Amino acid sequence: MMADHSALPSPLSEAYDPKHFRQWGHELIDLLSDYIEQLATDAPVLQYNDPEAQWQYWQQDAQQAPTGTPLPLFEDILQKSIHLHHPRYIGHQVATPAFAGALAGLVSDLLNNGTGVYEMGMVSNALERVLTDWLAQRIGFDAAAGGFLTSGGSLANLTALLAARQHQAPGNVWKEGHGQALAIMVSEEAHYCIDRAARIMGLGDAGIIKVPVNEKFQIQTELLNAYYQQALEAGRQVIAVVGCACSTATGSFDNLEALADFCAEKQLWLHVDAAHGGAVVFSEQHKALVKGIEKADSVTIDFHKMLLTPALATALVFRQGATAYQVFAQQAQYLWDAQQTTEWHNSGKRTFECTKFMMAIKAYAILKTHGEIIFTQNVERLFALAQRFADLVKQHPDFELALRPEANIVNFRYINTNGADLNDVNRTTRQALLHQGAFYIVQTMLHGALYLRVSIMNPLTSEADLAALLHEVATLGAAAVSQNINLC
Repeated sequence: MMADHSALPSPLSEAYDPKHFRQWGHELIDLLSDYIEQLATDAPVLQYNDPEAQWQYWQQDAQQAPTGTPLPLFEDILQKSIHLHHPRYIGHQVATPAFAGALAGLVSDLLNNGTGVYEMGMVSNALERVLTDWLAQRIGFDAAAGGFLTSGGSLANLTALLAARQHQAPGNVWKEGHGQALAIMVSEEAHYCIDRAARIMGLGDAGIIKVPVNEKFQIQTELLNAYYQQALEAGRQVIAVVGCACSTATGSFDNLEALADFCAEKQLWLHVDAAHGGAVVFSEQHKALVKGIEKADSVTIDFHKMLLTPALATALVFRQGATAYQVFAQQAQYLWDAQQTTEWHNSGKRTFECTKFMMAIKAYAILKTHGEIIFTQNVERLFALAQRFADLVKQHPDFELALRPEANIVNFRYINTNGADLNDVNRTTRQALLHQGAFYIVQTMLHGALYLRVSIMNPLTSEADLAALLHEVATLGAAAVSQNINLC
């Protein structure tokens, strides 16, 4: 039966008129295609505006009359946003989305099929299983493995630690809570979401045991036993160890084999936060960096980092897939008949989310369009560019490299400061670069020292772009030195 739009009042009828959708859709694709092509020219990466000015602009915009078409709004948003497809976007660890994944997002948004229950998300639940089973194989798990997709690494890591608590702590934690003083062990370089997850779980300061890192910013595995014994003496039950693959600040990979051996000896849960670096499982050239990951109890991998997928799309994979069903053991009669059954097709049994969008179709669209090889090529391209950039930094007398990169993350700083404070000069340089808009990079603190941080996420970034970045930073750094000395 055809929908009768004429029975609806305007503008409600216009909002569901397929003629408008067709027109707007064609205009939007043209707009986006022109936008992408423009980024290959001398267009800036961003036009920075301070928060108050940005808020005031959109506050004024909201007071204007409706336009009858969304295209002017879309054009405005494009102009005022940061441009991840620009080859000189080398800032945060967010994928430059492949076009197939972006188009899949449009399909997902239009269908709006929730994934928590099978009846609402038949396709997306099935594709989630296809993707997570496929990823489990690449990790090195056997047929007992299983997992799901969720909205980001933070949520995936929290869910994994809840599974560790359920598995390691005696009694029914879900119904009765836990009376024990529990703890997790983690590198001091771990992503802040691990610390946040532990606090959400009620572990407190003493329940987050941060093990120091070595000169390569990897967890010092030789210290694990001492920190473990200290926890026991303090009355803490350690339930899990978290390995980084790789760390957010430096891109360093922990020794997962050593962590796995320690966990096996102490009968602890091993979770690997491989949100960023787990993509190396698709590269024969680099997968040795995660040797031992197949021994983990749970693994987090973001499709929306080095796997070209629009955010958010994170896989949480368990070596024993049935474990995930024990985490959220509650009744929800209007969703499913029996909570205790292990129904992969009702993903709400294993995740925080119920009305979860169809994130599986984004990654699957890329895989189906281009094949697995595209993930391999992207990882190897980004890692190679990082190595080349590290070479350029080492060859330049005005810069210092923090450490040789293992991934696509490079930390460096301007050192020709003529006695001016290194942190102040590099902070000022980064701010000048941000306001200039020709490049986008970020900064991080390593052992109290401020470093400029580059994450090479766009495969269209070239060595020439990286050389131009160093030239620009050297110019702005010299200006920052003069400014710092004059202020003194």
